[in-house]
Amino acid sequence: MAKPYGTTDIKASALELIGNTPLVALDRIWPGPGRILAKCEFMNPGASIKDRSSLSMIQRALNSGKLKPNGPIVEVTSGNQGCGLAVVAAVLKHPLTLTMSAGNSPQRASMMRALGAKVVLAPQVEGKPGYVTLADVTQAENLGLKLVADTGAYYVNQFNNEDNPKGHEEHMGPEIWRQTGGHIDVFVATVGTAGTFVGVSRYLKKQNKDIKCVVVEPEGAQVIKGDPVTKPMHVLQGSGYGKVPQLFKFETMDFTVGVSDAEAIQYKNLLAEKEGLYMGYTSGANVAAAVRLLKSGKVPKDAWIVTLLNDSGLKYPADN
Repeated sequence: MAKPYGTTDIKASALELIGNTPLVALDRIWPGPGRILAKCEFMNPGASIKDRSSLSMIQRALNSGKLKPNGPIVEVTSGNQGCGLAVVAAVLKHPLTLTMSAGNSPQRASMMRALGAKVVLAPQVEGKPGYVTLADVTQAENLGLKLVADTGAYYVNQFNNEDNPKGHEEHMGPEIWRQTGGHIDVFVATVGTAGTFVGVSRYLKKQNKDIKCVVVEPEGAQVIKGDPVTKPMHVLQGSGYGKVPQLFKFETMDFTVGVSDAEAIQYKNLLAEKEGLYMGYTSGANVAAAVRLLKSGKVPKDAWIVTLLNDSGLKYPADN
């Protein structure tokens, strides 16, 4: 007689671990009035929000025939997109080559290599370790484009790939709406490729046009706001490159908030000390912006603000 077993809950692969991240209240940092709620994107298998767009872009490329099964892939990354792509490529058996500025965190390069990717570092031309400028990213991009030309590999092209925001609109947006029960007044997020911000904001505004969607930019590089770049180097790796991203749609944004390096570091530390969450710098910036909004009077005092914990603090040098 067969032994009766209970119902199982087993994921087929790491790809099924991507998304459906918890929403946590940051009540110890902000006890009220109002509330700051944060999506735990560091809980994705690649330890960042970029796992979502990685899966979306690769799945859609395979479905369209642009990428062949087991075909080679090349991408330019600041690290998180590369880690996400490395997770997907490992499971789907795609050779993956990633180019990255040498100024990005070495911890990210180590993780990408551990996941089986080949990582090619581009020398910095303007910034310094931990501070990557648009010129540095362009150097890595040129290196990636040469590899594509030489090998014929599929180029993900995250900054111009419309399948980037689609994944966020179809998955993260609905998750936030479900997890809050539709009680959300403000969405706050930093912008790198703009895939997350545009996709989530587009979905939320379809549900309630009165939801305010706010871009977080590093002070001195607030180009979406329309200000000139006066400080191209800042700690928000993967964000605030001093150029409006190709994927950015101004109709999805209500206004912007600038955050200083000091504020990003302060709230990165407070996330660890008060909430037990060891996060990266853009997560600190997101929370700093949410606190600033609740103090500013730009949003109702009792507003529920949803923001993002983009990646783990383990992806950065401990003494940075």
